[in-house]
Amino acid sequence: MYDEPHKTGNAKFAWRELDRAEQPKREAADRTTDFHEVYSLLDEQTVREQAGRCVQCVAPACVTGCPLSNRIPEWMELAAEGRFLEAAEVSRSTSNMPEICPRVCPQERLCESACTITSASGPICIGAIEKFINEYAFAHGAVAATCPPLNGFRVAVVGAGPGGLACADELSRLGYAVTVYESQLLPGGLLMYGIPAFKLEKEVVQRRVSILRQQGVEFKVGVTIGRDIGLEEIMKEHQAVYLGIGALQPKALDVPGAELKGVFQGLPFLAQKNAPSGLSLPPIEVEGKRVVVLGGGDTAMDCLRTAVRCGAVETICAYRRDLANMPGSRQEYKNALEEGARFMFLTNPLRLEGNSAGEVTAVHCIRMELGEPDASGRRKPRPVPGSEFRLPAEVVLVAYGFDPVPFPAGSDLARIAINDWGATKVDANQMTNVPGVFAGGDVVRGPSLVVHAVRDGRKAAAGIHRYLAERSLGRLPAEALVRPG
Repeated sequence: MYDEPHKTGNAKFAWRELDRAEQPKREAADRTTDFHEVYSLLDEQTVREQAGRCVQCVAPACVTGCPLSNRIPEWMELAAEGRFLEAAEVSRSTSNMPEICPRVCPQERLCESACTITSASGPICIGAIEKFINEYAFAHGAVAATCPPLNGFRVAVVGAGPGGLACADELSRLGYAVTVYESQLLPGGLLMYGIPAFKLEKEVVQRRVSILRQQGVEFKVGVTIGRDIGLEEIMKEHQAVYLGIGALQPKALDVPGAELKGVFQGLPFLAQKNAPSGLSLPPIEVEGKRVVVLGGGDTAMDCLRTAVRCGAVETICAYRRDLANMPGSRQEYKNALEEGARFMFLTNPLRLEGNSAGEVTAVHCIRMELGEPDASGRRKPRPVPGSEFRLPAEVVLVAYGFDPVPFPAGSDLARIAINDWGATKVDANQMTNVPGVFAGGDVVRGPSLVVHAVRDGRKAAAGIHRYLAERSLGRLPAEALVRPG
């Protein structure tokens, strides 16, 4: 398949001769009947043609637009020539989960938005090509575990989300014995329990975890740090610790009636409908019910689309700003519309109404208008006097975002410094104020993208490697180094 060079007329102007191609997408009537992925792979010829649209910029903005600084033009050139295995190898050199990131990253706000090709033909479909070359590599058995000799050091990773998995991957490739502690019964964090399967099949996550197991990474699931095991105990057995525990404290709905039956946080709803193993959570049933989702981020989009698949008779998103200021992915917004969800912008809840049984029956709302920009640069919404109205609802899902989870009261995690809003403080190497304890991802930066967590995990692994290398060379007090037993 590599014999013929890629040709689309004059290759230098391929971007002008070909429009951007989108991944094949299942029809809404079909995809809302199950939780299988909505998008399938491009075919080989299309990948070669689309990769050939890349103009190989001298200073590629797509690379700087990617939080991982992925070597996009390099694997684009290889993909255009049909050298998919080599392209995937280059992709793996900067990303620990290059088959997952293109499924969940908002490329339209990152690499693709920075693409030099901004004509009517559209930017390079970077995400679709990245997904293809890496799935091609898996299909051809070209993704193998790396098992170097152990270097004698042990590192604990707390949290098996994307940042923790990336950190564990990097460290195990450097010869560290890595143990991952995860509070849930399956590794993956939000990849497994938060992101719906119609965006990310759970088998894809499990496949990545399987590779880590083959690399010698040990997983201890159902273990919560600060409750089942203390930080001090972990540090007695390991020379460094990485905290990748996320930020899963949901922001509360602070209006009268929030305590009514039928009012739930969005994440537990997503977890019990998408996770492949049962969770000890009260069942949230929406079949045949009118569902109102409060919020405008990606969690809100996921709740809407999940409720549709679970048989809700009506699914409405109420968001206090307009579409232009909504933080959720535009692609997910479009998909939600196609699948039957409705959006009510410039709408804010004032209180929830209930019946004599204490069940929610409606969201009492008010219309909003946009005023002056707030500290984030977005125009601040303000109520329109006299515009109140009633929105019937039998289930209300709150998707207002998350804060870092407070460390368990009385645990030795209290040694770790946090900032005013509860996020863990770290230095330039991702190390906390406790020597040998590193942190990254949402617990440090607040709710963010999967790719940011992966970047933090990689950066922390490099910091841990430097830290332990210095200790082994005697640059720090010898008594600080506890050798494995």
